[in-house]
Amino acid sequence: MFTGIIEEIGIVNTVKPLRDGLELSIQAEDILKKLKINDSVSIDGACQTVIDNDLHTFTVQAVGETLEKSTLESFRPGRRVNLESSLTLSTPLGGHLVQGHVNGTAPITTWKKRGENYLLELRLAPHLQKYCISEGSVAVDGISLTIAHLWEQKVGISIIPHTVQHTTLQEKKVGDTVNIETDMIARYVERFLNRDTDSLSEDKLKKWGYK
Repeated sequence: MFTGIIEEIGIVNTVKPLRDGLELSIQAEDILKKLKINDSVSIDGACQTVIDNDLHTFTVQAVGETLEKSTLESFRPGRRVNLESSLTLSTPLGGHLVQGHVNGTAPITTWKKRGENYLLELRLAPHLQKYCISEGSVAVDGISLTIAHLWEQKVGISIIPHTVQHTTLQEKKVGDTVNIETDMIARYVERFLNRDTDSLSEDKLKKWGYK
């Protein structure tokens, strides 16, 4: 579990093909002081397990749905990525609850400065946008952001300069693809509402001992 508050920008050091995935070595500094083997780390919003580390890099292996649903398959040496270590019970929840389970990707349609702040607009597929609401939360490349407005298949987000300066947003441009994780609470609510209508049937109540 993460908060969507980026701790550091890392650099992809090496990319090694595996039979069913990729092994990625990421160069970092501050985050390495607390990362240990078997720890979880968010890389551009995708939760990965540290399998090796040294003084300058840590290594993860991305496989399966992670590669299918995220941008990790396109990673090349030199790419800068957002990093966040997993939260603990004493970690301040400055953003929102982020699982690190990327739900899909979205292209940037607008990225520009607007006054003192920035405007980011993304085109979301219907299966992603249905979990978004105005003033709700969404994780973009692992960054916890607040949705300003929604229309058709787009979502608009206002971003303060501090967030841009301390994440890879500073390098993005129109046409780039970013990882999206929608609010997990919205997904749970949908799951509960769509459960079978007979989940509390008379037969079940009798089976549980109710008369």
